This record gives sequence, structure tokens and C-alpha cells, in this order.
Amino acid sequence: MSPIEIELARSARAGNVSALGTLLARHEAGMRAVALSILGYGPDAEDALQDAALSAVRRIGTLRDPAAAGPWLQAIVRNECRRRLRAARRLVPVADPRPPADLATPERLLDDHVSRDWIWHAIDRLSPALRQVVLLRHFSEVTSYEQIAAACEVPVGTVRSRLSQARAKLSEALLATADEAYGNAAARNAASALEATDTLTAAQRGEFAGIVADRWAPGMRMTSGQGYRGGRAMAVAGMELDLAYGVRQHLVQAVTSRDFTVWEMEMRNPPHDPEHCPPSIVWLLSHHEGRVDRLRLFFPAN
Repeated sequence: MSPIEIELARSARAGNVSALGTLLARHEAGMRAVALSILGYGPDAEDALQDAALSAVRRIGTLRDPAAAGPWLQAIVRNECRRRLRAARRLVPVADPRPPADLATPERLLDDHVSRDWIWHAIDRLSPALRQVVLLRHFSEVTSYEQIAAACEVPVGTVRSRLSQARAKLSEALLATADEAYGNAAARNAASALEATDTLTAAQRGEFAGIVADRWAPGMRMTSGQGYRGGRAMAVAGMELDLAYGVRQHLVQAVTSRDFTVWEMEMRNPPHDPEHCPPSIVWLLSHHEGRVDRLRLFFPAN
């Protein structure tokens, strides 16, 4: 390995996303050769290569020897290919595998260095449809293809297709990345969590209608998990009805991108009717020009 590549590996390990992108570009041919030798020519090999590149984003901090970056990257590809072969040999097809371990949770994916902001920056560049399925699949508890399909009101096949497109685009973005000033994703998600908590607190004070009028677009469309459709008035009426009955919501997690937000809530029912509502609810909020223009309430337990 050349001194230049060793220095690139050191910089990448320290959190330099541009260095990591350059390192992957230099080793792309070798990584592809490994994928092709195991899976042969076809989309499976390309998908494995893309997943390996994304895995390298999270795991670059575990690279012990910068001089061994090439074999380390090839090992990631090899493991991903073998995982795919094991899945293909199962007697019972798995229609909805869980995400790969490297992409299973935001904590595991987003290490404490600049790459986490690169991930969010790259997600923001996806189309709205692709951003939605990525946020749900990898950053929420709504992870199964069936759940995502129900939440987004699209067929399961569309979910698979969108996730595949998103994965390819994220991989391409990493390989082509250059130094940029990435926004602080952690601060943005924290702000969204604060907004969610503020919304719930205002609702308990009887001020939900004011929050809706101030932050949600007049023509906002809403769909509930029970199939009800309406606008801001239905959202206000539903919240007030739940509160009057004794139902309370508590924020579990908030994740947000440029124009799509996921709020995961715990539902707490009144003592006299402990089974009134499902244990959890997910708010899927789409934004336009800074205001909520669509809300979908989804119950993962249903």
C-alpha cells in the first residue's frame, strides 16, 4: 500500500469523509472483484458492494492498521456476499429480512465523528419518497417492509424498490464525496424532539389548536391509522378527544430530514381502559416551506 493510501486511511479513520470516499474509490476495483468472484455478475454483486461501502462508513473507526485498509475493505465485501448466500439458501424465503447489522440502528450507524453528518447530508439529497423509506427502515421502529408500505400507503414491492435505489444513491454519494460543510444532524434531531415535546405539552394545556394553526399548513392533509382522512380540524378533534378520555402520548424518539419527520410516541391509556389505544404510535410528518402539509398516524402494533 502506498504512503498516500496509508495517509488516506489514517484520515478516514479520524473521521475525514472526503478521505474515506477517496479511499473507497481507489479500492473499488478490488472490492468489486471480490463480490463478482462470490456472487457472479448481476445486481446481487452490485448491491453487496454498495452495502459494503455504507458499512465502511460506520466501521472505519475499527480499522487498526491503515496499511491494511485494502484487505479490510475486501473482507467487508466478502462478509456481505456470504451473508447474502446464506440468506438465499434458506428453505423458507424471508420476504422481509431485518436490515443488515451494520445499518440496524442509528447508534451503530452514526459513529461519533463527521461521517454521521455526511449520512444526513446524503439522505437530504435523496428524493422525498426515498428519504421516507430510509428514515423509517433505518432510524425508527417501523422497519418491516409491510409496516413501511402501510405507513407510506404504497405496495411492498415499491418499498423494496425505493430502498434499493436509496442504498445505491447513498453509496454513489460516498464514493463521489468532497469536503463540504455538513449541517449538525444531532442538533437538528434534538430540535425536532423538543418540538414534539412542546407539541404534546401544549396539547395537554388545551393549546393544540394554536400549535396546529401556527405550524401546520391550512391545507394540511391527515390520515389516521384507522383509515380516517381529514385536515387540521380532524387532527385537533382527535387529540382533544384522546386527552379528554385520559390518553397520553410520550415522545420516544424524533428523527428528521429536510422535509420529512418521524416522531415515535408511547401511548399510555387511562387506568379504567388500559387497552383503549395501541401501545405506540408514529407520527409521519411531511413539510413544505417550513410547515407540516401532511400527517400520517401509524400504529406499528396493528
